[in-house]
Amino acid sequence: MRNVWQELSGLLLPVACAGCGRPRTELCAACRAVLLGRPARRVRPSPTPPGLPAVYAAAPYENTARAVLLAHKERGALGLAGALGRALAGCVRAGAGRLGAAADPAGAGPPRAAAPLLLVPVPSARSATAARGHDPVRRIAVTAARELRRAGLPARVLPLLRQRRAVADQAGLGARQRRANLAGALELTAAGERLLRRGLLRHDRVILVDDLLTTGSTLAEAARAVGEGRGGDREPSVHGGCRAAVVAASPSAFEINRN
Repeated sequence: MRNVWQELSGLLLPVACAGCGRPRTELCAACRAVLLGRPARRVRPSPTPPGLPAVYAAAPYENTARAVLLAHKERGALGLAGALGRALAGCVRAGAGRLGAAADPAGAGPPRAAAPLLLVPVPSARSATAARGHDPVRRIAVTAARELRRAGLPARVLPLLRQRRAVADQAGLGARQRRANLAGALELTAAGERLLRRGLLRHDRVILVDDLLTTGSTLAEAARAVGEGRGGDREPSVHGGCRAAVVAASPSAFEINRN
């Protein structure tokens, strides 16, 4: 029945694949495979900004992946959140595997995976969210968390970060300029600070999530804000460092990790 409805809606409404333009489908099988057909990989921009956590990505930000992300983010193609969220979930699983290994290096007993993974979206400016009519990163993160839970991995989305001050448009800025633009721009929300004070926020279960990694400056700033928030916390429930997951990363970030 679902396929019939998709066929009818394709006849009534002009629908084309967000990745390649193929008619009567929002995302064709070939373009879906670009996002979901390969295991997530560790990526690292060059130069690497100080404080950047380990980041995992599903696809290079080019051609199909770029078109799909832009369609969801800027043109309100909200149906794409399903595929993008599944791609992000694969990246979260890759990062979570590393967290589990770090939590139990000797391999004795089960890893400390009982605590849910905390997917923390990188916040967008309120003006950008209002202009788009939705928060694309948070929408993808919610879909990813749902996908992880279906696979038996406890996960939830916690919007623990907010912008402390306005930042300039990042478009056209180089790596050094982006770092300067974002330095000190993020902070924990009041809810995040309360969780830290109560010892309920395990740093080693935090996965920072974003749709895209270019220079890494945004994720480095997000990691700084989370780490700074826990700086005065001496509770034993806070361990290790966070990881990060993105749907796509600049092609050069993939190239640097081939060897």
